Amino acid sequence: MKDAILRRFDRPDETRRFEKGTFEVVKIGNLVVGRASYDPGWKWSTHVAPSVGTKTCQVEHIGLVVSGRCRVVMDDGKAFSLGPGDLFHIAPGHDSWVEGTEPYVSLHFLGADAYAK
Repeated sequence: MKDAILRRFDRPDETRRFEKGTFEVVKIGNLVVGRASYDPGWKWSTHVAPSVGTKTCQVEHIGLVVSGRCRVVMDDGKAFSLGPGDLFHIAPGHDSWVEGTEPYVSLHFLGADAYAK
């Protein structure tokens, strides 16, 4: 019988901090899971882009919105909003920001290892 692995985000392996947000990383088995927590007013191109050196986010994401709302604009101009319960797949080449006055929280199952590095 194999053992179980239990992890929690209150003890992440890594926390990436930037103005108006954090991205916590937990490694579990062969998976790297991230939790994005952004305050109202957070915008990728303003608060993360300067530290990674690209105009837009070049990481592919698969995730789930836990709370709050986020607007995503792809490099080709296509735009959409994400809200609680939405599962998402977003290709590289996008900007995003928190919509409204509620903090935004999402879990990332793909792309967490490379995000905001």
